[in-house]
Formats: sequence, C-alpha cells, structure tokens
Amino acid sequence: MHPNIESADTDGALADAHEHSTAILDILDDFAARATGLDATQRAVMNILDDFDVERRKVEVVNEELRGQIVERIRVEETLRSASIAAEAAGARIDAAQRAVLNILDDATTETLRLNDTQRAILNILDDDEGERQQFASTQKAILNILDDSADEKSQSKDLQLAALNILDDVEIERQKVEYMNGELREQIVERTRVEEALRRASAATEAANRELEAFSYSVAHDLRAPLRSIDGFSQALLEDCAEQLPQEGVTYLGFVRESAQHMAQLIDDLLSMSRVARSEFNRSTVNLAAVARHVVTRLMRDHPDRSVELIIPQEIMVAGDARLLELALENLLGNAWKFTRKRTPAHIEFGEMPDGLPTVYFVRDNGAGFNMAFAGKLFAVFQRLHTVTEFEGTGIGLANVERIIHRHGGRIWAEGEVDRGATFYFTLEEAA
Repeated sequence: MHPNIESADTDGALADAHEHSTAILDILDDFAARATGLDATQRAVMNILDDFDVERRKVEVVNEELRGQIVERIRVEETLRSASIAAEAAGARIDAAQRAVLNILDDATTETLRLNDTQRAILNILDDDEGERQQFASTQKAILNILDDSADEKSQSKDLQLAALNILDDVEIERQKVEYMNGELREQIVERTRVEEALRRASAATEAANRELEAFSYSVAHDLRAPLRSIDGFSQALLEDCAEQLPQEGVTYLGFVRESAQHMAQLIDDLLSMSRVARSEFNRSTVNLAAVARHVVTRLMRDHPDRSVELIIPQEIMVAGDARLLELALENLLGNAWKFTRKRTPAHIEFGEMPDGLPTVYFVRDNGAGFNMAFAGKLFAVFQRLHTVTEFEGTGIGLANVERIIHRHGGRIWAEGEVDRGATFYFTLEEAA
C-alpha cells in the first residue's frame, strides 16, 4: 500500500477518535450538570425531613404535657367529688343536730310548763310538806341539767356548722383550681392545634417534595440512560476500531470510561428501583418469610454454584405484609450476606426470628467482613458504602431501599457488626401498639 494512503487512513482514524472523545466529554459534562441538580434537590428534601422531625418531637412533648395535665385534672375532680360527698354528709349531720336541738327545746318548754304547775302545787302545800319542798328542789335540779344538756347540743350544732362552712370553703378552692386547670388545658389545646396544623403543613410539604424528587429522579434516570449508552458505545467503538492507533494509556483510559459508564448505569437502575418502592401500591397479605428466604437463597446458589455456604432458615415464619416488597428486602439483606462472606470458608448465613417480646424481631446474620460500629449510622444512607468497590461490588442503594420497605411496614431496622467477625441486621415489621 502507498505510504500516503496509509498516512491518510491513520489521520482519519485519529480524527474519528478525536470526534468520539469530544462527544464523550460533552455527554459527561451534561451528566455532571444533571447530577448537580439532583444533589441540590436531595439536600432540600433532607432539610424538609429534618424540620418535619423537629415538629414531630414538639408534638410528642405537648402530648406528654397534656397527659400530665389530664391526670392532674382527674385527681382534682376526684378530690372535688370527695369534698362534695363530705359536704353532703356534714349537711345531713347538721340537719340531724338541729332536729335534736329543736326536740330538746320542745322538751325544755314542756318541762318549764310542768315546773310552773309544780311550783303552784308546791306553793299550796309548801307550809305543810317539807318532803314536797325537797322534791321540788330535785325537780329544779333536773330541769337545770336538761337546760345544760340543751346548751351542749347548741354548742355541738355550732361546731358542725363551722365544719360545714370549712368544707364548703375547701370545695370552693378546689373548684377554682379546676377552673384554673381548665384554662391551662384550653391553652394547651390551642397550642397543640397550632402545632398539629404546622405539622400537617410540613407533612404536606414533605410529601410534595418527595413526589417531586421521585418524579425528578425517575425522569433524570431515564434521561441519563441514553447518554450513558452513547458513552459506553463510543468507548467500545474506539477500543474495537482504533485500539492500534491509540497509545496503551489511551486504551486504559477508555477502559476506565466504560467501567464508570456501566457503574453509573447500575446506579440508575438502583435509583429507579428505589423510586418504584416508594411509589408502588401496598398490598398486605399473609407471607411466609422463611419460604421467601429459601427462594432467594436458591437463586444465589444457582448463580454461584462454586460457593460453600452453611445456611440456617426455619421452616415457617408467618408475617403480614406486602409479599413483593418483603422479597425485595430479603434479596438485598441475604444478597449482602452472600457477597460479604465470599472470602470465608465455610461461609455461614442465618435467617430467623426472636419471638420473645413485642414486636417480633427478625434477623439476617453472617460471618463475613463485618463493619465498624462507629460508621453504623451510614449503613442505610443512599450512596454510602463502608467498603471500596475493589473489595466488594455495589452501589450503596440496597440498604436504603430495605429501610424504605421496612418503614412502609411500620417497623424499623438496625445493624450490629464487628470488623472481620460478621454482621447481623435486625428488623421489625409492625411496632406494638
């Protein structure tokens, strides 16, 4: 072949390579701009979620104060009822004492009349009968005793009246306390209504932001797929068509570009999966979690027939939940256990439940790479990884997806681990009422 023709072909190939590289750089710039917009939206949503959590804690404090106020009000009302009963009993005793005094006074009047009659009779026979005079003196003494008893009854009646007045004063004081407590309760109710309204608005804003973020993530993910396919395709074309004209360093760089594009494609797929979890309909039914776990492990064993793994899964663990979402959660948890135990021989993976106490706690345990508990708070955050990609593959979205699924079931999830000693992930599906 003529040297000029060979040079022209080489220049053309280099020009094509330059055009492919320029297209890849333009696509990467566009992708970076889109990713920056997504990060800003995610930070805005996290701020709204923080505000929502602050308002929720305020409501919990107000509820606790209201419960204390209600208990105090019940105690005061019980005291007021007891005081009212005591006042009624004291009134009854006063009425009885007054009737007794009236009876005594009636008796005293009768005795006075009888005394007058006796005195007249005695005066008629006084000169002749000394014994009658003595009887008269005795009668007078008896009358005086009766009058003294009447005075004592009057004194007791006054004491009872004073006691009744004191009880009525106490009742009035307790009534004023109840009115004061009612006023405070009304203020608390007004404050609680205000906080609940603020919480409702914050919740509505959070839901709207979540919907917007999910729609944005879904749209961005779909929009990014085409540029990523172009990056991967052009890179592959360069490697296949122009590898001989490129230096070894250029071939290596193109390999890095393809790996990054494929990793980003996996990230996009995981983001779409997380978006579908949040937007999907929740269908509650009875699910045998043990059967789901065995199904997941069977697929893992089929895909990795060279692995030696000791598995412990009970025959039956019945729960109420969404079968599809629960299977996705176990795929992530058991898949992680499978992945992080691949350097162990033999590997050990266990799925089970801890039935003591409410709610029931379920767990996935392994003897794999484990993790440092100082970084446990990062486990369920999106894109957070405690191991490098060179050690263990992954995108950092799986556990965030699991947390969303568990929260949709009204439960919670947490983890314990130790470096090179394995990890255990615990979760509940519905907190006890």
